Amino acid sequence: MSVYIFPGQGSQIKGMGRGLFSEFPELTAKANSILGYSIQTLCLEDPQQQLNQTYYTQPALYTVNALTCLKKAQETKITPKFLAGHSLGEYNALLTAGVFDFETGLKLVKERGKLMHQVTNGAMAAVIGLKVDSIKMILEQHNLTSIAIANDNSHTQIVISGQKEDIERAQRLCEQAGALMVIPLKVSGAFHSPQMRPVQEQFDDFLKKFRFSPPTIPVIANYTARPYAANDICANLVQQITHSVRWTESIDYVLGQGETEFEEMGPGTVLTGLVQRIKNGQ
Repeated sequence: MSVYIFPGQGSQIKGMGRGLFSEFPELTAKANSILGYSIQTLCLEDPQQQLNQTYYTQPALYTVNALTCLKKAQETKITPKFLAGHSLGEYNALLTAGVFDFETGLKLVKERGKLMHQVTNGAMAAVIGLKVDSIKMILEQHNLTSIAIANDNSHTQIVISGQKEDIERAQRLCEQAGALMVIPLKVSGAFHSPQMRPVQEQFDDFLKKFRFSPPTIPVIANYTARPYAANDICANLVQQITHSVRWTESIDYVLGQGETEFEEMGPGTVLTGLVQRIKNGQ
């Protein structure tokens, strides 16, 4: 049995979804109606260079991930054993598990993207070659209290999030401590950190408008690195906004259940590479 994993922001690329929109015209039309613009034009042509803006990125990735998974389901009739998504990708995992339908999920990520897009003055950076405990020690020793661990992508690929000037200082300190690379990410805000609390509160209010079904397939939550329970769907989605994406722990949990086959549902192979690094202890 396979584990389906769904990518999040950073995996978007112009041309993604080619062939899928024409194959699923009804869902594409529904997406266009909900979003108020042509999702296929955005993904395939990106004429106004909006694809890398959070407001547009999140609905675009959600839609392409969803159509990719639907096509896979039509071709194979396979039911995956577990589902997991990285940040935004968690919404596709929940969709696949029957927690909500395509339209509801798109409304959720449209609002999420809108709220997150409004947050500015933050920064994020990927630290390659240091373990999370070493990074936490550096931050503590230098009183960089605004910085949070945003993603533990693999054992030695950690994303930090916080105020721009503090991230720049942390970059120098991590490089001095032996990091192989520190790569600033192209984002406007300090995602997955306490700086996102205003967004968290607004999104919490928005979620209360919806009803959700229990997952029919286990979905590993970013917030807990454990399977969702039927009564914690809203709580996990709300907490995810200000807390770390515990990707390494999530994959380790699935591996611990005896599952070793992972398939990425969406553009690119970022998560496939991270899973291989986690398997290798990197």
